[in-house]
Amino acid sequence: MSASPASPPLHDALKPLSWLLGTWRGEEGKGDYPTIKDFKYKEEVKFDHVGQPNLEFSFCSSHYETGKPLHREKGFLKIQPGTSHLALVNTQNVGIVELSEGEVKGQEITLESHTIGRMTFGKDPAVTKIQRTFRLVDADTLEQVVHMETSATAPAQHHLSIQYKKVA
Repeated sequence: MSASPASPPLHDALKPLSWLLGTWRGEEGKGDYPTIKDFKYKEEVKFDHVGQPNLEFSFCSSHYETGKPLHREKGFLKIQPGTSHLALVNTQNVGIVELSEGEVKGQEITLESHTIGRMTFGKDPAVTKIQRTFRLVDADTLEQVVHMETSATAPAQHHLSIQYKKVA
């Protein structure tokens, strides 16, 4: 999904998000939550564009030790032109669709879901809220922290944290 030389120019509205573009790899993500056992994971993230005022993204996580494919997320990050307001539209392979909105301030993005959709036969407890923060730590390091609330645990609590290194 990385932009090739033949790709259209970056839409002006996306300039505040240009630091996300590329492929990022995290080798030691940490997950925890009150209802599950703590775990580690690896994840590759790609952010790309097609010249429109949105970025497309994919998150592909794998088992820390075996490399077995795990969680997948795909979607779009759209900025409201002329503002710092943005929205994330995210589909997950576990049957969740997330619509989150928030702000970009410098090289940090904060998002909170306002809508979580789930398939009728999804596993309980149901996710009811997701909060995400993306932060550029330095030119080659991106951090993501995720807090989550479910039908069994409120308020939102820490769930995931990972630092990615830029690989392309």
